[in-house]
Amino acid sequence: MALEIPDYAKDLRRNLDSVIGDSPLPPQRLWGTVLACAIASRSPLLLREVAREAAGKLSPEAYAAAKSAAATMAMTNVFHRTRHLLSDPEYGNLRAGLRTNVLGHPGVDRTDHEFWSLAVSAVNGCGDCLDSHERALRKAGVDRETIQEAFKIASVIHAVAVTLDAEAVLAEE
Repeated sequence: MALEIPDYAKDLRRNLDSVIGDSPLPPQRLWGTVLACAIASRSPLLLREVAREAAGKLSPEAYAAAKSAAATMAMTNVFHRTRHLLSDPEYGNLRAGLRTNVLGHPGVDRTDHEFWSLAVSAVNGCGDCLDSHERALRKAGVDRETIQEAFKIASVIHAVAVTLDAEAVLAEE
């Protein structure tokens, strides 16, 4: 990717090269994670670049499924994080009443979708969702080292997004 990461953030440049270039993940899992996290990071600068690259690496179905993971988690992360943060535990006993049908039929291997959902949940900071997706991945036989790749990618993508957006704003001054 042709991202202009400033010299003061050269560790991010190296980490981005590492989590993408040296990733042990299969290409679909990797690029779906990168795309979903770029969407969750809300950086137009990063998303434009990532989307171009991901479109060439993912099937149309996987591309759509990664976007659906980001969209669904944008909703469920806020909902479940709020229920968890409220002092009244009774909210946890109420029916959510939110449609999340895509989680049952994501259009790709369910483990990939869970992986992308975990990564987006890391960006969005929802502990309950992180636990839920981590349990599903472990039940599917995914080891901890592989699961850690999801939140490693999430942390690097998010940091790159913050840095690029900050530089764009500072350049306007």
